Amino acid sequence: QVQLVESGGGLVQAGGSLRLSCVVSGRTFSTYAMGWFRQAPGKEREFVAAISWSGGSAFYADSVKGRFTISRDNAKNSVYLQMDSLKPEDTAVYYCADRGTRVAGTWEFDYWGQGTQVTVSS
Repeated sequence: QVQLVESGGGLVQAGGSLRLSCVVSGRTFSTYAMGWFRQAPGKEREFVAAISWSGGSAFYADSVKGRFTISRDNAKNSVYLQMDSLKPEDTAVYYCADRGTRVAGTWEFDYWGQGTQVTVSS
């Protein structure tokens, strides 16, 4: 059973930084993309970033481009999200996702973590 566990969330002041980590278990190798989504209270889950299996290609939502950086370490079965210049509107539960594919310009993922809370204060 593939499981994803996120960590690194917390409370940070606007302008600060956080680094989220996600460790995947239940698989030894992946040729699929991994990504991060987030969901704020009362809102739909939204795409944040994705990275190809080799780490050679990264994709970002316009709202985080230039501030967030996604990376992965396949040897550790991990994906990371470095978040800089955080804004209050970044406050959300952040979810790690695995086995991603892009269909008609939309990212689809088969495996999801439980999420980690990120709160950015003004």
